[in-house]
Amino acid sequence: MGAGLGSLLIGLTPWLGVASQAPAARTPPPGPAGTPFDQQSAKQSPHHGIAPANAMEPSAPVLDRTGWTVAASDEETVGENGRAANVLDGDATTIWHSKWTGTPAPLPHTITVDMHRTAVVSALVYRPRSDGPNGRLGEYAISVSTDGQNWASPVATGTLADDATTKTLGFAPQGARFVRLTALTEAGGRGPWTSAAELDLLGDPGTPAATVDLSRTGWTATASDAETVGENGRAANVLDGDATTIWHSKWTGTPAPLPHTITVDMHRTQTVSALTYQPRRDGPNGRAGAYSISTSTDGSSFRAPVAAGTWRDDDTVKTATFTRAESARFIRLTVTTEAGGRGPWTSAAEIRLSGPANAAAHGSWDRITGFPLVPVATAVLPGDKLLAWSAYATDRFGGSNGYTQTAILDLKTGKVTQRRIDNTGHDMFCPGIAMLADGRVLVTGGSNAEQASIYDPATDAWSATTDMNIARGYQAMTLISTGEAFVLGGSWSGTAGTDKGGELWSPVTGTWRSLPGVPASPALTADPAGPYRADNHMWLYATSGGKVLQLGPSKQMNWITTTGNGSITAAGPRADSPDAMTGNAVSYDVGKLLTLGGSPAYENVPATTRAYTVNVSGSQVTSARTGDMLHARGFSNSVVLPDGKVAVFGGQNFPVPFSDATSVLAPELWDPATGAFTPLATMAIPRNYHSVANLLPDGRIFSGGGGLCGDCATNHADGAVFTPPYLLNADGSPKPRPVITGGVPHRIPPGTSLAVTTQGPVSSFVLMRAAAATHSTDNDQRRIPLQSTATGTHAYAVSVPADTGVVLPGTYMLFALDAQGVPSIATFVTIAP
Repeated sequence: MGAGLGSLLIGLTPWLGVASQAPAARTPPPGPAGTPFDQQSAKQSPHHGIAPANAMEPSAPVLDRTGWTVAASDEETVGENGRAANVLDGDATTIWHSKWTGTPAPLPHTITVDMHRTAVVSALVYRPRSDGPNGRLGEYAISVSTDGQNWASPVATGTLADDATTKTLGFAPQGARFVRLTALTEAGGRGPWTSAAELDLLGDPGTPAATVDLSRTGWTATASDAETVGENGRAANVLDGDATTIWHSKWTGTPAPLPHTITVDMHRTQTVSALTYQPRRDGPNGRAGAYSISTSTDGSSFRAPVAAGTWRDDDTVKTATFTRAESARFIRLTVTTEAGGRGPWTSAAEIRLSGPANAAAHGSWDRITGFPLVPVATAVLPGDKLLAWSAYATDRFGGSNGYTQTAILDLKTGKVTQRRIDNTGHDMFCPGIAMLADGRVLVTGGSNAEQASIYDPATDAWSATTDMNIARGYQAMTLISTGEAFVLGGSWSGTAGTDKGGELWSPVTGTWRSLPGVPASPALTADPAGPYRADNHMWLYATSGGKVLQLGPSKQMNWITTTGNGSITAAGPRADSPDAMTGNAVSYDVGKLLTLGGSPAYENVPATTRAYTVNVSGSQVTSARTGDMLHARGFSNSVVLPDGKVAVFGGQNFPVPFSDATSVLAPELWDPATGAFTPLATMAIPRNYHSVANLLPDGRIFSGGGGLCGDCATNHADGAVFTPPYLLNADGSPKPRPVITGGVPHRIPPGTSLAVTTQGPVSSFVLMRAAAATHSTDNDQRRIPLQSTATGTHAYAVSVPADTGVVLPGTYMLFALDAQGVPSIATFVTIAP
């Protein structure tokens, strides 16, 4: 994400003297060496990631375009062959172009694909013209329809980078016949034009959105046939919760021929929108290939299929999204081929069904917002904006190229603006981040490993600050109670084989001071890759007197002091937790933290479901295991809410950078009162390595990103906003919310008593620190419940703690909560001495 302000919705000034000529191609702005950005190649890092094979294949199939037609709001047919039909002809040298002869047709322009059949659709793939930039899609919206007449709100909106690369514009999978792309701006502001070389649609990726698993209690299963002589291959095994037992079609004697069916009877009528199929783990035989799914209310009459397709020949869990949610009692899976053609067999370890989420219990997702880059790092800013950035490129990283692609999402309008930052000479991929006392954002290291840059939201400007003494990447940072910024670790980049010990940045001098008494070695995990991975992404919690607790991901916790040469001393183990690299920690109350998931090594080992609480009282640290998550997760992101609950998003059961295999699509919510996790509505797009999540000023959560692996299929240049259950009524409508009407200055010192007024009665107030996230780590998060006393009708004296180890200097969001825990929209306040 990263960015600059300066709207892309600039005035559309036509070129003079070209009213009757085709818009001419224009050379993109040159890069640092005078080379157009589209043609630049990065200097590769020795640590440049290699995407796994499964990241190179789309998880969703490209739909067959046979029989499709297309229509546009307008097209150029006089000055060139710019007909809409060209986007479906398989020839990237022919294009659709909006009308430009005579009086050009104004923006917006639309182009609508009619598939002439209903299918599950999850993305539109846009290929720009190859002969020049004119007409490249900028700001866009995507809508779907089953009949071509009724169009609901857009399923996706966003802004694309002004380059020639093919763009995949994702949205929540759903059944549709018509898909409409609306072009709102031209990417470079070159004129009122839109063009496209080719359009494709992607089908079911197996990630049904806004669903929850249905309880299988009382369910039964029957099959067309089952093996009961050579093995226990009974149909009931798909419902027993044991992936080592399987249903297998009859194979002794004369094998039963394909097709095979298995039917689940839920013994009650429920709305169902997806089926999940888990193949056997002990071998490939019987993996389902081509399939269809039908539903019935009585077990005799089955309706037309709600899903059909062909699953890959591998052992990953598959999910089929229905073209329409259906009220049914019986769900039948029919398998017509064995995925590998090994024989006339079908097998299954487990079958699950899911239905639409109840918004009041599970929350809801807004539409997908497309970004002009993969948002690998994000920071919440005053003015209801979200800063984001990727690397030197919008979709890949590598080397030390001296510039960074950034973007800003305006949370009020939903518009995204892009800017490349050159003036700091800093490629800010894989950085450390700290939110400074005055609200600026300090970004250190990464691809340009020794450098440091500062973003000032007040001026929308980036500037360089003094280089660090130690070059780093994947380091941890936090502001400390003195207002200085502390950094530790980061062996991903910089000189290999050196201890990446601590240092402090001073906001007074803008310089770094080494802490020779704070080596990184006591905080390492036992990762088999050594310090290169073992000192990454540390979990830091700043306390009083300039002290910092390092509470993970190493199983050994450590106290760090920052005065003089500094020191690092053992603070005990994190209960019975092993190392938890790829996990994260969040402060949900004063001196109270929750750690979630992770894995013993950075990659290629199973993640854990475990979660732990860590309590800090003075110099005493105690930790204990709390309830387990419902899903094992590595590379997830966690966000504390104003009511003290913690939401966790995304991640993988088996963390592998750049892969979307074993993705966890169901978020969870942890309640500190019970220590238990409950499921939330599933997300439409996986969020794994290089994803982010942030609490927003309206009490909702942004979740986005993932990938950044170049020509792979797992780049997710988008995000979506999640509305937690605490904001929704039983019917899914917004709950009434408290409103802060006054009494909150822009800046106050610690220890201030605020005279806050509200529109109605409230029960409590809480400060939430504006935070920054990258690589599953957000050390800036902090929730501080405040003491308050009613002083009159809807008037309150609200006390801010004086201890800067509690109220870490910086910008906060002040929320008022009513008796039901519903938060107001926040008011920003900077708290600093």
